[in-house]
Amino acid sequence: MFGADKGTADKLDGKKLHIGIVQARFNEGITNALAAACRSALIDLGVQEKHITHVFVPGALEVPVALQALAEQDEFDALIALGCIIRGETYHFELVANESGAGVSRVSLDYQVPVANAIITTENLEQAIARQSEKGRDAAYVAVEMANLLDQLS
Repeated sequence: MFGADKGTADKLDGKKLHIGIVQARFNEGITNALAAACRSALIDLGVQEKHITHVFVPGALEVPVALQALAEQDEFDALIALGCIIRGETYHFELVANESGAGVSRVSLDYQVPVANAIITTENLEQAIARQSEKGRDAAYVAVEMANLLDQLS
C-alpha cells in the first residue's frame, strides 16, 4: 500500500514521534504478529523504542477505551489499534466489528489524534494470517504519516 514517492521521506519521518499501541489479546497469535510487524515498521521509520507505549486489552471492543485513556494523556502524536475479528456463526462478528471500528474513529475525532485502525476483520483464520504482517506495517506507516500531517496543519 505504501511506497516511496517524491516527498514521502518527510511524511514518514518518525524520529520525533511518540506512538501508543493498543493490542487486543483475543486471537493473540494474529495480534502478536500484527504488533511485531507494526513495531518493526515504526523502528524502521525512526520512532525510538522508548517512545512506543504498548498496552494490551482483552478484545477488540475494549480497544477504544484504552485508546481514549492514552489520548487523554496528551503525550502521543498518533495511536494504533491492533486486533483481529474472525467471522463466526452468529451476529456477534458484525457487532464487534462495527462497534470497535466506530469507537476507534470516535477517539480520533474527539481527541484530534490520528488513530491507525488495524483491527482486521476476516472470514476465517487463513485470511487473518495472510493479512497480519502487511496490516501491521500499514498501521505504522499510517500513524507516522498522519502524525506528521497534523503537525504540519496545526
